[in-house]
Amino acid sequence: MLLIHCPYCEEERPELEFRNAGEAHIARPANIVAESDEDFEKFFFIRANTKGLVYERWRHVHGCARFFNAVRDSVSDKFIMTYKAGEPKPKKLPGAGK
Repeated sequence: MLLIHCPYCEEERPELEFRNAGEAHIARPANIVAESDEDFEKFFFIRANTKGLVYERWRHVHGCARFFNAVRDSVSDKFIMTYKAGEPKPKKLPGAGK
């Protein structure tokens, strides 16, 4: 079973307690009504879906119920790190040499 570290509860819990909430660090347009249909589509539907390291939002549904961000390797499904929502995207990842 995959264990995920919740940065708020400060413990690793089974993956069944969590839900993926999509790509992290997506900037919402300041005036979404003024966006063209194409730009709205890009904001709302189009995501990077990269192979390798991905930045995602997760929610600890069956715990503290809070959202947090995670860096995960989409190939191995290994979580590199988790950090609280609102914190900036990490520039250096532990154990990843980046």
